[in-house]
Amino acid sequence: MSIRVAVNGYGVIGKRVADAVRAMPDMELVGVADVATDWRIRTATGLGIAVYAATDSAGDTMREAGVPVAGTLTDLLGQTDVVVDTTPKKVAAANLPLYEAAGVKVVLQGGESHATTGHSFVAQANYASAVGRDMTRVVSCNTTSIVRVLGALQDGGLLARARGVLIRRATDPGESHRGGIMNTVAPEASIPSHQGPDAKTVLPGLDVVTIAAKASHTQTHNHFWTLQLTRPASREEVLGALRAAPRIAFIRMADGLTALNTTVELMRDLGRPRGDMWEVALWEDVLSVEGDEAYLTYQVYNEAIVVPETIDAIRALSGTVTDGATSIAMTDEVLGMRQEFLPVPLGARER
Repeated sequence: MSIRVAVNGYGVIGKRVADAVRAMPDMELVGVADVATDWRIRTATGLGIAVYAATDSAGDTMREAGVPVAGTLTDLLGQTDVVVDTTPKKVAAANLPLYEAAGVKVVLQGGESHATTGHSFVAQANYASAVGRDMTRVVSCNTTSIVRVLGALQDGGLLARARGVLIRRATDPGESHRGGIMNTVAPEASIPSHQGPDAKTVLPGLDVVTIAAKASHTQTHNHFWTLQLTRPASREEVLGALRAAPRIAFIRMADGLTALNTTVELMRDLGRPRGDMWEVALWEDVLSVEGDEAYLTYQVYNEAIVVPETIDAIRALSGTVTDGATSIAMTDEVLGMRQEFLPVPLGARER
């Protein structure tokens, strides 16, 4: 039987999760819930997705605006095995009593605290510990990337400690008209920034410190890492550990992918839905290793990277797939995820 899934919140992440659920052969999207009446929720209606009102008052407003409402959030939960809450930060925690009363499994997003669920999730790192749980939290886009990349090096026995600088986008592209940072860079007020401690909720033994700043752009984040290795290693050893992990794709400056916008444009040219990139895009020809130190930089597509993790979290909570590698492979095949976006030039790996 298919896992019956509801998505509460049809915004930047919610609409992407809804599409991914619809694409999975072992899942059924029962419907989405929201409070909006504008183009966002009307798009769901146009796609044939059943729309439910997240609150009673929202239902009245939605009907008055001509949005066909199938029922209440409670009605939706009554038909559901797992609900993915992608509502704005702090809203999801307030929804938990409703989910608990309905007896459904719950996947929250990184805007909520680790304490809210008692479990934080990245599929390649701790899938097994989520199997059969009542709820989990898929960590934020930046934290997901940290666990993928640093976890790969840790699994390869190469990582001693990591120190990273994150240049974050100021706001989502669809929200840039509402304000944001312009013509400046705003450092976060504390060191470490929250991403490092958050990564430790998934990989408790990780020795990591992050520093972050917001910059005046809206598409994707950029990470820069200085890594202390457990021993002197070659560049190919480090790359080999990264290649052994899922959901890391390799890009090259030599291919003209020299800035964040070029990778975004590449995703569009590849025909990705909404131009999404679910992988961490790591610059292979920038990575440098000197003795027991490594230096690398990568790109995080903040609107999409957590979508495959959310799909895997649904399976883990449901217990339909108990092996993490199996679920990851299923998700990645359906979405069309890659380790290389472009053909590797002849001899490039030897340079």
